[in-house]
Amino acid sequence: MRRWLPSPALSVAVLLLWLLLVADMGLGQMVLGTVLAIVLPWLAGLLEPERTRIGRRRAILLLVRRVLWDIVLSNVEVARRILGPERALTPTFVWLPLDVRSIHGITALASIITLTPGTVSAELSDDRRHLLIHCFNLRDAEALLSSIKERYERPLLEIFG
Repeated sequence: MRRWLPSPALSVAVLLLWLLLVADMGLGQMVLGTVLAIVLPWLAGLLEPERTRIGRRRAILLLVRRVLWDIVLSNVEVARRILGPERALTPTFVWLPLDVRSIHGITALASIITLTPGTVSAELSDDRRHLLIHCFNLRDAEALLSSIKERYERPLLEIFG
């Protein structure tokens, strides 16, 4: 079964997305969507240069909860800053040294940073050891980097090893 469906969840997502995009539940679209749901994840698996194993699954739940809470807090902070005087803002780029080596862990970290209002992942160094982050308003770079490493990267190390 794994040979035909290397990622059943991805296959279901592809089928649902296809049906939503075409907005047609006809037999022809169902068949085409099913073919795409089988072929695309299989092809994507061939292209994936680095396989990963998920470590502590409990860490995933804790990280998701933390990220969702931080998104709420960051939304409030960004709204407060936007409504304040513009001259009080200090936008800055800062490089984050990475301990996580898995490309999946790095991608998750970059996504978390970008999802959190006020910060955007801008670039990954060629050696995959540093991530460039743009901050909407940064007062203390060391505090920000320490917070990202503790709150997000440490759990990602537990998850992706």
